[in-house]
Amino acid sequence: MPPATDPTFGQRLRELIEQRRTSYRALAARVHHGKTHVHDLATGRKAPTVDLAQRLDDALDAGGELVALAGSTSRPAAAAAAGDVDAEIEALELARRVEVSDVSDGTLDRLERVADRMAMAYAGTAPAELLPRVRRHIAYVTHLTDARMTLAQRRRLLIAGGWLSLLAATLHVDLRQVDAAEAWLATAEQMAGHAGHDEIRAWCYETRAWEVLTAGRYRDALELSRQAQAIAPAGSSALIQATAQEGRAWARMGAAGETRGALERVARLVSNLATPENPEHHYRYDPAKAISYTATTLSWVGDPAAEGFARHAIAELEAAPGGVPRPRRVASARLDLGLALLAAGRPDEASAEALAAVTSGRIVPSNWWRAVEVYRGVKRSGAPEAAELAGAFEAHRPALSAGPSA
Repeated sequence: MPPATDPTFGQRLRELIEQRRTSYRALAARVHHGKTHVHDLATGRKAPTVDLAQRLDDALDAGGELVALAGSTSRPAAAAAAGDVDAEIEALELARRVEVSDVSDGTLDRLERVADRMAMAYAGTAPAELLPRVRRHIAYVTHLTDARMTLAQRRRLLIAGGWLSLLAATLHVDLRQVDAAEAWLATAEQMAGHAGHDEIRAWCYETRAWEVLTAGRYRDALELSRQAQAIAPAGSSALIQATAQEGRAWARMGAAGETRGALERVARLVSNLATPENPEHHYRYDPAKAISYTATTLSWVGDPAAEGFARHAIAELEAAPGGVPRPRRVASARLDLGLALLAAGRPDEASAEALAAVTSGRIVPSNWWRAVEVYRGVKRSGAPEAAELAGAFEAHRPALSAGPSA
């Protein structure tokens, strides 16, 4: 049985052949295969081996694109849950192979740019859509781990692979695929350990903290957040995010004083922080995030100030700072505002905010419980708007949501 391949492999191969102005016959001679075989690859009749994809990639100067496509398994977004086991196996295989020097600095440059590009795409791309793209690039990192390279090049490869593995874990958390998420977190942590990259290690703990917080394990979330802070380099984005995560854990436990203390520490950490060049990058803390996190944290602890912060956050996000829309963060901010409005005794307005968030289609499975919390509050209030909100919940519930139902 031929290896599974991305259906775009053949299309990209045809494009490269045309762009390089070569022929199937000439290309076949360069990769030591028959013309018919190369033509079958280009038309999708056959799937390539990784070795042949590498030779085609080299012959066409494709910069690793064909290898990445050959090493991937295409599946519809709706079937992403079935990939949970596959993801775990891939993570374990990558972790095994990094224990074990032909990689150019140009290839590593491209991989680093890819890792950044994927992290920037996170803010506006559905997890089930982005995850296969991330895993295709991880497959290419896996392929490169056996190549000869200098120690400095190997460190760069491990760091790029660590960021990509961390992002894969984050996406699996969003999809409520806990086992796959933990496998990728362990792999990212291992790669970061080999590379001596404490920020990735800290992000791994912070990501675990968020996952257990969404599962209602608030004390565990608090401890993981503190571990992340202990590892994170001074002034790093991971340190700020982990401190904010600690505040959210305290809020869920109803500890108002500790919650305020964590928020004050975040405020000090971001007070002189410049807006990053790419504020949508998931692992580069944008000072504007502090407003959103404050709104979330205060709404959870029942502080009336949450409403003002939530409205400010929505206004800022809808203005698309830097020209980059952040629809998922807008949806989350609307849920925060809904919770704050419930606490203020205005369930009709809370329902309107929750309705806007739910119908946006931007609430990922791991965040669905927050929408449920607002809905239940509206329902308990006896507000007539609860019926419309219930209908929206049934129409827009994430297919992979494993959280509480409405």
